[in-house]
Amino acid sequence: MAIRNIVKKGDEVLNKKAKKVEAINQRVTQLLDDMAQTMYENSGVGLAAPQVGILKRIIVIDIGEGLIELLNPEIIESSKEEILGDEGCLSIPDRVGKVKRPEYVKVKGLNRIGETVEYEGREFLARALCHEIDHLNGILFTEKAESITYNEQ
Repeated sequence: MAIRNIVKKGDEVLNKKAKKVEAINQRVTQLLDDMAQTMYENSGVGLAAPQVGILKRIIVIDIGEGLIELLNPEIIESSKEEILGDEGCLSIPDRVGKVKRPEYVKVKGLNRIGETVEYEGREFLARALCHEIDHLNGILFTEKAESITYNEQ
């Protein structure tokens, strides 16, 4: 495993749509391992492959309930009810925004061995899933935020 450099806002890779993972091989599983290590090392709760400069549809998330790894994730269900909440991003470390996200989402994708898996998330997990999937579509939270403030770190 290796810690990868996190791409920062202003790098055009963050505004491009990621490509579908067509085959799961050693490079993909190594990327999953590296992404998880990079996320943990930077005290993040999620990371998308474009954030480490790879335009592939891969995300990792851990909100404190265990690691979720998803290849080619897609939201297949979401609530009409939305919650306004704070979001930050490892690619934009100096900003926090108020973003509306669905209170509930169901996401489908592949795990690291190619099995179809589904995750249901409410509140914080739903927010994290939506945020990371947005990265795969070239969308940053700052584009959806109702307000943005400087992060006081």
